[in-house]
Amino acid sequence: MKRFAETIKTDIAQELKQQLGLTNDMTIPRIEKITINVGAGRALQDKSYLDHVSETLQRITGQRPVITKARKSLATFKIREGMPIGAKVTLRGARMYDFLEKLVKVSLPRVRDFRGLSVKGFDRQGNYSVGIKEHLIFPEINADEVEKVHGLEVVITTTAKNKEEGYWLLKLLGFPFNDELKVKK
Repeated sequence: MKRFAETIKTDIAQELKQQLGLTNDMTIPRIEKITINVGAGRALQDKSYLDHVSETLQRITGQRPVITKARKSLATFKIREGMPIGAKVTLRGARMYDFLEKLVKVSLPRVRDFRGLSVKGFDRQGNYSVGIKEHLIFPEINADEVEKVHGLEVVITTTAKNKEEGYWLLKLLGFPFNDELKVKK
């Protein structure tokens, strides 16, 4: 069986080249990195919550997360500068492709009442962000052992120049979008 990363570099790259009308192989959009982020607002009341979030992120990605800290104080949220408020993992290389394959082929189909991903998650540069409400969709997480359910955000950073290139890259990778991207001319 062909690995997901090899499929991207051979079959999908050529299809993208045709679809977008590109002449140079170096201009074909590709994925640079994937960032998985969890904002842990509950960590202000429950100190063990951030440990729980870090442990689940490590199980999902296979990489130790970095604890993110508040950049400035916000009195309305009772946050002081330097307080731990979340965790994130940045994936590149083989781990990135493994996570991407798991997300598309295993995790997203496990979402209850899944109707596809929204195309509104693209920014102008062709990067894509999707929020996942429950971390239970990942196969590494046993629902019986989970005490606190949390969401996470997945940001896919690409080398695409615009929304259309980013859309076609992810569409050919198997992302189940619920609508076609309408590009403003």
